[in-house]
Amino acid sequence: MAAARFECSVRVQYLPERSEPPDGPYAFAYTVTVKNSGDIAAQLVARHWVITDAEGRVEEVRGLAVVGHQPLLAPGEAFEYTSWTRIATPHGRMQGTYFCMTEDAHPFEAPVPAFELVSPSLLH
Repeated sequence: MAAARFECSVRVQYLPERSEPPDGPYAFAYTVTVKNSGDIAAQLVARHWVITDAEGRVEEVRGLAVVGHQPLLAPGEAFEYTSWTRIATPHGRMQGTYFCMTEDAHPFEAPVPAFELVSPSLLH
């Protein structure tokens, strides 16, 4: 039986031009690569992000598509996009889930592992 699976990886970059230290907010770009590692074509339909700052405040973001796209990926294909977020503190974390559908209409989820949002000022 054909299996559907998307693997996700993330790169993060601090955005000083959109940040307002020391009181915040702090802005971060994140680039996500979604690869179809299954053996059936499938489409990324929607997203759910959980964004947590260093003081435990949580923001959840849900919506259709990613940056206006609902990519249909054949086995082995990848889709990459960049978006951004802001948090009130110089450190936080983000994780998510993509809701996907195979070409024969079977739903599945693709988790995005948690990643850190860290201002360079904390690394010195």
